[in-house]
Amino acid sequence: MSTTFEIQKRMAELAETLEYHSKKYYVEDAPEISDYDYDMLFRELVTLEEKYPELADKNSPTKRVGGKALEKFEKVSHTVPLGSLQDVFSYEELEAFLARIGGDGVEYSVEAKIDGLSVALRYENGRLVRGATRGDGFVGENVTENIRTIRSIPLTIPYSGVLEVRGEVFMPRATFEKLNAQRTEKGEALFANPRNAAAGSLRQLDSKITAARELDIFVFNLQYCDKSFENHDESLEFIRSLGFNVLPLRKTVSRVSEVVDFIAHIGEQRDDLPYDIDGAVVKVNSIPLRLEIGENTSTPKWAVAYKYPPEVKAARLLDITVAIGRTGVLTPTAVLEPVRLAGTTVRAASLHNMDIIHGRDIRIGDMVFVRKAGDIIPEIIGSDDKARTGTEQVFRMPETCPSCGERIVRDEDEAAYRCTNASCPAQLLRNIEHFASRGAMNIDGLGEAVVKGLVESGLIRDAADLYYLTADRVKDLDRMGEKSAQNLINAIEESKTRGLDRLITSLGIRQVGEKASKSLARHFGDIEALFTATAEDLTAIPDIGGITAGCIVDFFAHPQTREMITRLREAGVVTISEEDDKDAPKPFMGLTFVVTGTLSTMSRDEANTLIESLGGKAAGSVSKKTSFVVAGESAGSKLTKAQSLGVPVLTESEFLEKAGK
Repeated sequence: MSTTFEIQKRMAELAETLEYHSKKYYVEDAPEISDYDYDMLFRELVTLEEKYPELADKNSPTKRVGGKALEKFEKVSHTVPLGSLQDVFSYEELEAFLARIGGDGVEYSVEAKIDGLSVALRYENGRLVRGATRGDGFVGENVTENIRTIRSIPLTIPYSGVLEVRGEVFMPRATFEKLNAQRTEKGEALFANPRNAAAGSLRQLDSKITAARELDIFVFNLQYCDKSFENHDESLEFIRSLGFNVLPLRKTVSRVSEVVDFIAHIGEQRDDLPYDIDGAVVKVNSIPLRLEIGENTSTPKWAVAYKYPPEVKAARLLDITVAIGRTGVLTPTAVLEPVRLAGTTVRAASLHNMDIIHGRDIRIGDMVFVRKAGDIIPEIIGSDDKARTGTEQVFRMPETCPSCGERIVRDEDEAAYRCTNASCPAQLLRNIEHFASRGAMNIDGLGEAVVKGLVESGLIRDAADLYYLTADRVKDLDRMGEKSAQNLINAIEESKTRGLDRLITSLGIRQVGEKASKSLARHFGDIEALFTATAEDLTAIPDIGGITAGCIVDFFAHPQTREMITRLREAGVVTISEEDDKDAPKPFMGLTFVVTGTLSTMSRDEANTLIESLGGKAAGSVSKKTSFVVAGESAGSKLTKAQSLGVPVLTESEFLEKAGK
């Protein structure tokens, strides 16, 4: 019988061998053994750990498949802050920036800017002890269990001191396409782009889900080390020697023209890379010179991020289809020959309305120019009339609704064509989806496929019907089952206490968004009061104009609205706003905040709600009248504008401290 020492020794040997071959496969792309041989070694280690759990190592390669799910992520302070960069959007801006720090003669490291999620990895005595998200740069989330599942991250390194590196976790394009294909099959919402997919995957409480997402990482900076280095190049070579997957698309140059040339070279390769980039980073190579140049409050003076202009591609417009929205508006959508654009394959793009189609002279059969607004939403910016053959067709809106056959009319005051049938099945689908959406009643699990199943099976005919469903009635829907059905019923039950403002938002009243809903809830306090409110009553409220007031009056005049609200109240949905605590402190009274970037502890909507609850105003754009900008991860042009105007910038932790949280 083997001794404990022998068992532990074998487990250590297996772990070391598996880590060696993981590095060869995932980092160096030079595998030395077959997948089968690797799997056999892995299985042997798993068997030993199951038999002798007291001897298992928390940094064992078996942790790559994920472990026990967490209830929440703990917050951790970064040893060295993970700062952001100033952005420039033209070569002229870039050259002006470089001129301020020395111009020609200074060595610059020019690097591709990976479009992912920034993390810090900390090692002590050669072992990974922590992986944390950037958060607000000072405080992030402890995602160590998920970090361990990324196979290109070494769990152990041949360095006994303290080491901390910074990298960008990303999802390769091929993995992203596969993931979205799987979600399509399951009827789940698709990820907008690889970055969103990577961010969502890394922040899963169940590390097994993260492991299945096949994330990768490029390390691009040495944050902390017991050793010192003269320049950035030396530090990266040291990191590479320890087994890290170092950013490959990088070059050190000493002339501004060479900086521009290599940025252009990186840009030319964007389509062919197996991962997404959203720019290039230029850093001073010399570390002593960096210290001499110094830093601004939240960005270094020795580095800058160049953002590439949005990609524009030509694609054939195969057809124009029409979708009916929740208010009956018909939205034309372009059906395109597949084209790769800003990280995803684009097959469709919204054309918004007929004025856009006519104004840009877009015809079925045209070669059209496509880009992504904000690198997310595909849009057609024009057509190539010189490529026309005479077979192109001018698009016309249908005269009757494709869903219900009722007459289509054009609004006099808008560029919209609208179905006049309030009972249109297509409108019902969109209305229920909106009712359940995150900014409204936020009913988890009530996505497009489930709503469609509920409507087509006749289980619901309006939003109130949701609150009379039972698990037994829902479980037989496609891809549902008993557990999913009960989870859905629980989520519907939980939504009853969302509050009056969220309920008003969920009703989908034309012209009434979240901001107007909050004003209405605050002013009236009870949804019953809206049934008798006049246009004059409504326009007396800030944020409510004449057109919006008319839409509200019309909505609450419908008998169907009265019936639905009555049934919602009878089901237990809260239709009265909570009484404000007038004695509660309002530290933000008279202050205007703009929240930008990604916050680690809350969404931007939640931050804006907190601001308003403390007496402040949450604005969407920065001006001289802005009191503070709250900057989260990947804060962009709003942060830059705030700095140029001298508007104070708060980190997330500073904002929460100011809010008394």
